[in-house]
Amino acid sequence: MRDIREKTNKGIFLYDFLVVKGGAESLAITLLDDLKNYDFCVAYSDPRIFSQSERQQLNLIELTAFTAMTGWQSIKAILAFQYKTTFLADYQTVIYSGIYAPIAIKNAIKNHPNAQNILYCHTPPRFVYDLKDYYWQQAHWWQKPLLKVLSLYVKYHYEHAIKQMDVIITNSTNVQARMKHYLNQDAIVIHPPIAIENFNWIEQGDYYLSVARIEQYKRIELIVRSFMEMPDKRLIVASGGSDLERLKKLSKGFSNIEYTGWCSEAQLHTLIGSCLATIYIPPDEDFGMSPVESMAAGKAVIGVAEGGLLETIEHNKTGILIAADPTKEQLMQAVDNMTATQALAMRTACEARSYLFKTEVFIKKMKQLLK
Repeated sequence: MRDIREKTNKGIFLYDFLVVKGGAESLAITLLDDLKNYDFCVAYSDPRIFSQSERQQLNLIELTAFTAMTGWQSIKAILAFQYKTTFLADYQTVIYSGIYAPIAIKNAIKNHPNAQNILYCHTPPRFVYDLKDYYWQQAHWWQKPLLKVLSLYVKYHYEHAIKQMDVIITNSTNVQARMKHYLNQDAIVIHPPIAIENFNWIEQGDYYLSVARIEQYKRIELIVRSFMEMPDKRLIVASGGSDLERLKKLSKGFSNIEYTGWCSEAQLHTLIGSCLATIYIPPDEDFGMSPVESMAAGKAVIGVAEGGLLETIEHNKTGILIAADPTKEQLMQAVDNMTATQALAMRTACEARSYLFKTEVFIKKMKQLLK
């Protein structure tokens, strides 16, 4: 670890941990690539996902050692941000993101009361607020006591932390409303950066594509069951997750349904650029980067009229929005309506729409705020 005590009058970005290469991680890395004088602090990173050279390029400060145990991951992160961040006194601006990183604000305020503290919120912790019942139902009996204690502990410290922020930014008006509803906090909206230049039209294939993580609450099963009743239509599920093996067994014998597991970025870009259209129907999605990436490749989206998709997809222009909490029949009808001809007709509008969310827009708004 570098000598973090050498840092003065600089900025730092705090995020929970680096164990996947997802949207929140991409946002942090994109912003820090432009803010050259900022350091990056996480509780820990997974060396299997982020190489040593990648961590060095990020000016990364890791507070503790990596663990692969899910529950212990959270506890280690909480303790690290609580007790190992007194060095925040050395920074003039501190940006927090994630669920556990904001807990460190107590050290920033205590040791540097004139520092600027900014929260970039992808969502308040969903296992504490809007998806509390879902996580409780998914937990095994022996996990529930730990989940209850963790939820109460995180709720107390998270709410205490955000009340002390100078500025709260949310990634969508959907999350802005969630922040107001559950925590009575006002926020400004800056949509996350989408590297639209990485997504391009390649061809119009004959398959529909799902790229959402395969978890029960993401409604991938609804997509799979719909295509089980449409054997003449092809589906590729290009992701992984805890529900993957169960869905494979469910759709065994249906040759029109294919699972790739987690793909490399190059493979994913090819699949998106070559599909007929994409399908993305998670409930009350925070923002949803995947639909914008689809549009950047000129591909229309079948989505749900709720959450962040209401901010990105234009119904009947860049996709089809079906009812929130859709039925199988509603999804099947949308797939029928999204013919190759219809999808192709939406290509130009899709590409134009994606430009509203390009990286340069995000960087400009963030730097204006930091000034």
